[in-house]
Amino acid sequence: MSEPDLKSLIIGVGNLYRNDDAVGILIVRKLNDMASDRVSIIEQSGEGTSLMNAWKGYDRVCIVDAVSSGSPVGSIHCMDASREPVPSKFFSCSTHNFGVAESIELARTLGQLPRQLLLYGVEGGNFQHGEILSTEVEQAMESVAGEISQYVLST
Repeated sequence: MSEPDLKSLIIGVGNLYRNDDAVGILIVRKLNDMASDRVSIIEQSGEGTSLMNAWKGYDRVCIVDAVSSGSPVGSIHCMDASREPVPSKFFSCSTHNFGVAESIELARTLGQLPRQLLLYGVEGGNFQHGEILSTEVEQAMESVAGEISQYVLST
């Protein structure tokens, strides 16, 4: 399969009712116009087995989620999860015991990772109940959406 024929999936992870935790879902909603026969876009809660099932059959996957690593709010983290382990501390804001980091590492162990797996994390500050993004997180959304567009459309 040539590079331009890669089947891509963009997964937005989060919870719309936990303030900054909504950022992954809101970013993929900005990218919805990219959906095509080569690019699928879905929203997920971040439950690990659902993520592993979602990326089956895709060559190139991009996951975007809120993270809590201690960096300044609005910081953007990007890692090639198909080549390097994912620090589980980044996803400590998840309500799942088996979430994004754990699903990626289990899939790596089982040989079930997509060929390319890019992981974006936007540093959140407020994960309490509510529907308002931090100003810094809201500002980071455009940048992340642009980077994901370039990644998916690149050959």
